[in-house]
Amino acid sequence: MGDIKESTAVTFPVGEVSGRSRVVAAAPVDGGYGVIVVETPFHPLDATWPDQPGDTGVLRWDELELRVADCVTGAVPLSGGALLTGEDIPVRRGDPDWAWLVVHVLERRVPEDELVELDVEPVRRRALSAGHTACHLMALALNEALAERWRRDAPRTDGLGRPDFDQLAITASRIVPDGSVDTYRIGKSLRKKGFTADGLREELDGITASVDARLAGWIAADAPVRIGVPSADLAARRVWRCDLPEGTASLPCGGTHLRRTGELSDARVRLELSESGDELVVETRVETA
Repeated sequence: MGDIKESTAVTFPVGEVSGRSRVVAAAPVDGGYGVIVVETPFHPLDATWPDQPGDTGVLRWDELELRVADCVTGAVPLSGGALLTGEDIPVRRGDPDWAWLVVHVLERRVPEDELVELDVEPVRRRALSAGHTACHLMALALNEALAERWRRDAPRTDGLGRPDFDQLAITASRIVPDGSVDTYRIGKSLRKKGFTADGLREELDGITASVDARLAGWIAADAPVRIGVPSADLAARRVWRCDLPEGTASLPCGGTHLRRTGELSDARVRLELSESGDELVVETRVETA
């Protein structure tokens, strides 16, 4: 692959859905071609925590409109080497000896040094942003609803000072248009940390009602949402912040979001506990204003 020495600059954290940039490399990937540009508004699927799907859209070049069927995270060693994507990347995201790249998956190759226009599909982006914002709000509301189930101080708390069940128990999160599906492990490890699951199944309806009510209150508050962006580098550590009535909640996040909670018109959750009682799945569904 070409001599790539810099990571892709990204503009999606500030809400951009279009841009112009120059192609720096292209390589076969996922049955098509992975096109890499200097700067892009496209959000890629993260290789480490693949929760939010990559953006789709179009890339325009030389009077051609090419569909961006997917967008993934790639990496190449600064010392030179092949483009790697997804689970094939052998180092942690942000490793300074690697360039971290947004790979736009197309059906055909686009030559290096060509100037291209990039447009994200905005309706899908907004639906995923709504789902991701609601996912974080759900986690905070769930932490509150389960706070009394900790027999002793939890080893970590969330941005609002409550026991952080979400981060201590989560095993998978999947952002979908206008929602999310989050899976939590309630096993021996979590119990040793002080969480009690006794009677949880019988209280699911009450917990659901508590989470729904808190979400409704936060939507009504129309709280501002913002992303802390230390740099435009894809691998930069970005932080989601929301100024809720109870205080400012924050957590690391590489996804896209709405600008205010009031852009949601409704949010509801459905909780399902496995027969063994060691796995809790929370499905969040939202409507946008």
